[in-house]
Amino acid sequence: MREGAHVRDSGTGSTARPSRRSVLTATAGVTAALAAGGGAYAAAPGGTPHDDRRLRALISRMTLEEKVGQLFVMRVYGHSATAPDQADIDANLKEIGVRTAAELVAKYRVGGIIYFAWAHNTRSPQQIADLSDGIQKASLGLPRGLPVLISTDQEHGIVARVGKPATLFPGAMALGAGGSREDARTAGRVAGAELRALGIRQDYAPVADVNVNPANPVIGVRSFGADPEAVAGMVAAQVKGYQSAGVAATSKHFPGHGDTAVDSHTGFPVIGHSRELWSELDAVPFRAAIRAGIDSIMTAHIMVPALDPAGDPATLSHPILTGILRGELGYDGVVVTDSLGMEGVRTKYGDDRVPVLALKAGVDQLLNPPSLDVAWNAVLTAVRGGELTEARLDESILRILRLKSKLGLLRDAYVPDGAVERTVGTRAHLRTADRIAARTTTLLVNKDGLLPLSRRTHRNVLVVGADPASPSGSDGPPTTVLAAALTGLGFSATALSTGTAPSQATVDKAVAAAGGADAVVVGTYNVTATSAQRTLVERLVATGVPVVAVAIRNPYDVAQLPGVGAYLAAYSWTDVELRAAARVIAGAVSPTGKLPVPVQRADDPAQVLYPVGYGLSY
Repeated sequence: MREGAHVRDSGTGSTARPSRRSVLTATAGVTAALAAGGGAYAAAPGGTPHDDRRLRALISRMTLEEKVGQLFVMRVYGHSATAPDQADIDANLKEIGVRTAAELVAKYRVGGIIYFAWAHNTRSPQQIADLSDGIQKASLGLPRGLPVLISTDQEHGIVARVGKPATLFPGAMALGAGGSREDARTAGRVAGAELRALGIRQDYAPVADVNVNPANPVIGVRSFGADPEAVAGMVAAQVKGYQSAGVAATSKHFPGHGDTAVDSHTGFPVIGHSRELWSELDAVPFRAAIRAGIDSIMTAHIMVPALDPAGDPATLSHPILTGILRGELGYDGVVVTDSLGMEGVRTKYGDDRVPVLALKAGVDQLLNPPSLDVAWNAVLTAVRGGELTEARLDESILRILRLKSKLGLLRDAYVPDGAVERTVGTRAHLRTADRIAARTTTLLVNKDGLLPLSRRTHRNVLVVGADPASPSGSDGPPTTVLAAALTGLGFSATALSTGTAPSQATVDKAVAAAGGADAVVVGTYNVTATSAQRTLVERLVATGVPVVAVAIRNPYDVAQLPGVGAYLAAYSWTDVELRAAARVIAGAVSPTGKLPVPVQRADDPAQVLYPVGYGLSY
């Protein structure tokens, strides 16, 4: 589809974007309900007694089924609320029992919908905005219809559901390397403005986990770093940035997912921190987020015996969510689960028990259950059977409606006309992302002053290495992007993808190609002692051609690559970070990034090879 084209509504033949007149008509019922009891309703930060009276009046007119629906945030396939592609209709029927997003809202009255690129929700900016408006139109057109809180995981770096031409910023660890809270706040503000222009009003970012375990398979560069105070400062800055743009930020994953060697998507991690260590390490960024006025906090599917010896995941733990988060930390905002389809929350209980136990623990929003029908009916049955009270549901619904009120959704849920064109991927935003990225690249090794490369003596550059799946809307695989950026900076660069596990034949091909180059740039991706990537780099170094390694994910690779002439940490393989690394290699900018995590020796992990704060310049 042409960028900027409106998605057609097959039911009416008109565009999905409503006119301003239809907006006012569709929201009139909600506004009137909120204004009941006297006085005109004006959207304001939720939680005031005046506002709460109106929200409680609205809740009192909801049916039990509508209340249950408000608690759920669900995925749905398709680029359109009413006319998705047939394959997406089939996927919706198989997984959810509805054909479209509009049917999902009508059947279950869900309070939220989450967008994913793999669900084909995020093809282009205008399409996303039209999808958002279509969902709102479907929901507001129902009896007692409420606006939907649309969310996504737009962390930037290695996790971004909305790709180009939207502006993509360096991820958390890169920002941690840059060390500028102002940059973190600016990135959040700009990214938030673009999300709002797409109708996405809740972002599951920033990550507040303190990554103290180099073997962490699920957090890593999604964290700002290993120092809790530094992470706290960056988290608070991003919270303020996102929320100043009218998007709810979400700090995750409470009570802290930074010290685990198990991925909660596929297993059940156990965090062995003592209560004292948790308070001094994991809790620090969450306290900062709460002080910064965080709108929502996401739970982790992890066990922390020191906080709750019952052996339940934190998502289902009353001592952790109500006792600590609500009680000790004083948080009264929205608590959202991590995806209920993840193994970490399904290991101990069935899919019918998980949502009920989450609500009993203190959760407000139930995110993406594997079967919405099972989860929705389980909550309904628990209320009718007395295990959950309707008053308990009302507590969570009030928090959710407070947030929707604060965001202005109860006043006008639609994307303003022209917002996409004025806001998303503007030249000013793209320049801002490049300027911030330029301050994040970290130089750890520079033997004999190899960098910056000379256009005179190193003109012909071979770019090889890992090419993980490119982020949505990138200019191509990392080797291609790096080669193009270096060529644009005056070098003659060619790309040769060798992958994350190069075969012997691939290694031989790369070594042969290096024979005709003046320098080799190799992108590495989580190198281990037995990794074929390490063999590739060793063989390239043995050719005698200068080798520059660029870590395109975790910065720990340097411990496995002692022979390289230079080593840079880019912290991601997104275009903006690869372009920044290319500018450092070419000498267009001097590296100023500093390690936000320590790098241990490969032969003795108890010894630090490069400490937090290390970074060379020239």
